[in-house]
Amino acid sequence: MQAKIVLITGGSSGIGKSIGKYLKSKGFKVYGTTRDVTKQTDFKDFTLLQLDVRNPDSVQSVVTQLLEKEHQIDVLINNAGIGITGPLEETPHSEILSAFETNFHGPLHMIKAVLPQMRAQQQGLIINITSIAGYMGLPYRGIYSATKGAMSLITEAFRMETKNFGVHMTTLAPGDYATNIAMGRYHAPIAENSPYNRAYGHTLQMIDRDVDQAGDPIDVAKKVYKIIRTKNPKVHYKVGAFMQRFSIFLKRVLPDKTYEKLLLNHYKL
Repeated sequence: MQAKIVLITGGSSGIGKSIGKYLKSKGFKVYGTTRDVTKQTDFKDFTLLQLDVRNPDSVQSVVTQLLEKEHQIDVLINNAGIGITGPLEETPHSEILSAFETNFHGPLHMIKAVLPQMRAQQQGLIINITSIAGYMGLPYRGIYSATKGAMSLITEAFRMETKNFGVHMTTLAPGDYATNIAMGRYHAPIAENSPYNRAYGHTLQMIDRDVDQAGDPIDVAKKVYKIIRTKNPKVHYKVGAFMQRFSIFLKRVLPDKTYEKLLLNHYKL
């Protein structure tokens, strides 16, 4: 049986790399993407292709290149993303747009590029990596929450529009995992004269501490493998520590102000 072809955006590090290595060990033929392959000369885990998800021409070029070589794309994993923190009032709008370009528009470019081939194949799976943070508006992470929440909602719409094509689409929302996302995250500066100075600084320390103490991203990879092996994937999946997953349930059942108070207490705001 021919190995399934998997394309993972943001595959050179973190969650994407873990997913790629795990799927390769299970017999899949894996291609990852990175913005600059010249910086990945020591990368040997699987094939890396140069791709900027923000650029539709770059996206189409890579998909065309992959199809010329493999003649099919069975699984697309939209994993590429960036972090962003800061008071909403003080975050430069250019950085807000940049976050949406990568976390929301980027996956849309990828989906649009692979759908014609998956439709022709009459089969395919698209997994959009979102975030547990996308289920709630988190203080000083509001933009990140918004990008991931938007991706979650648009996946729901896509599923209904493509249900007759043999294509499955779902989201996987991880909690905090020990990756290098903090290194690439945009942090709005903590201005000394800002009315948010103390609260934002404290929250930023909590965010970084949570990531440093987070779980192994191999958990996400195993969840992805399970989804791929599922005949009819659910609309949404979550993976992470119990309390992080439980927070989504609480948001669903508690009054809005009660849930808001829980968050305020958690962040000591």
